[in-house]
Amino acid sequence: MSGSGGRDVATLLATIPPDTQTDVYGNGGVVEELEKEVARRLGKESALFFITGTMAQQAVLRIHADRGNRTGVVFHPKCHLDVREEHAYERLHGLVAVTCGPANQPLTSAQLATIGEPVAAVLIELPQRDLGGTLPEWSELVAQVQWARDGGAAAHMDGARLWEAAPYYQATASKSLVDIADLFDTVYVSFYKGLGAIAGCCVAGDRETIEELKLWRIRHGGRAFGLWPYAASALSSLRLRGDRFTGYYERAQKIARVLQRIDGIEILPFPVQSPMMHVRVSGTVDAVQARMLDVARKEGIWMFGGPYDTEGPKLQRFEFNVGDATMEFSIKEIGLLFERILTTTRR
Repeated sequence: MSGSGGRDVATLLATIPPDTQTDVYGNGGVVEELEKEVARRLGKESALFFITGTMAQQAVLRIHADRGNRTGVVFHPKCHLDVREEHAYERLHGLVAVTCGPANQPLTSAQLATIGEPVAAVLIELPQRDLGGTLPEWSELVAQVQWARDGGAAAHMDGARLWEAAPYYQATASKSLVDIADLFDTVYVSFYKGLGAIAGCCVAGDRETIEELKLWRIRHGGRAFGLWPYAASALSSLRLRGDRFTGYYERAQKIARVLQRIDGIEILPFPVQSPMMHVRVSGTVDAVQARMLDVARKEGIWMFGGPYDTEGPKLQRFEFNVGDATMEFSIKEIGLLFERILTTTRR
C-alpha cells in the first residue's frame, strides 16, 4: 500500500527494456541517455550516473572542498551522510561536519547565520526524510542558499527525493523542478526512492564539475564495466513516474487529513508537504506490528515496514510514502486499515 508497491525480481527486471543499449565503463548507451534526460529535467549542463548516492555525494562534496580550500560542510544533524554512511566523508575525504540546528526541527537560515567559520559547502536535503518529508518555504530556501553564496560556499542539494519536493513548490510558489535545481551548484537525485528503479542516482551540475566527478567515480571504484541494467531501470522508472508526483502529493494531503482525525494517530508534518509523511501511532511495538502482520496475512496488504523509530514504550513512528500502490486504495479504505491497527493496540 505504501510507495510503488512490491520490489520483486520480475517487477524490477521488467523496468529494463529488451532493446536497451549497453554502455562500456559508463560511456554511451542508456547511461548517457539517462544522464542527458536528468540534466534536461533539472536544467543543468550535465549529469553523471552513480551506482550509489553514498559514493556520489562524498565525491561532489570533495570537489567543492578542494575548490574552496576548506574542509567544513554544513548540514542538518539528521543528514544521511552523518547518520547512515559511517562518517565516510570524514574517514575517506577529511571533510569536517558542521551540524546546524536541532535534530527534530528543519534547518533554517537563522540557524545558519549562527555559524561563524568559513565552510566549503552547505548541504540541504529536499525533502527532509527523517522529519517526515518537511520542506522550507520558497523564500526560506532561497535565504539558505544565499547564506552559502554570501560566505563563498557551494550549495549542494541532497535531492534523493527531489521528485517528491517538486509539487509543493509548484503549488505554493509556482516554481518548477528547474527553478528549484537552479538555486544549487550541484544536485543529487535518486532513482529507487520514489521512482522505484533497481538502484542508482545522478549528480547534475556544470560540465566542469561533472568532468571532475568522473575521476572521483573511478577513484571510488564506481566505474563498473557495465552500468546499463541500473541505468535502464532508472530511465524507465523516471519516464513512468517522473510526472506523477503531483497526483501523489494531492492524495497524500487527503490521506493525512483523514488519518489526523483518528484518535491515536498523529501525522508529521501536518499539513504534509510532500507525498511522504510520518505516522505516529499509539501502541507498543509488538502490538502494532502484530496487527500489521495480521492485516497482511488476511488481506494481502502490506501497509509499510517499521517502525521507522520507536519514540517511547507506547509510541511508534512509521514512514508512509504515497505512490502507485497507494493510489489503488480509496481514502476511506486507508483510514479503515489504520483504525484496524489501533483496534488491537487499545485492548
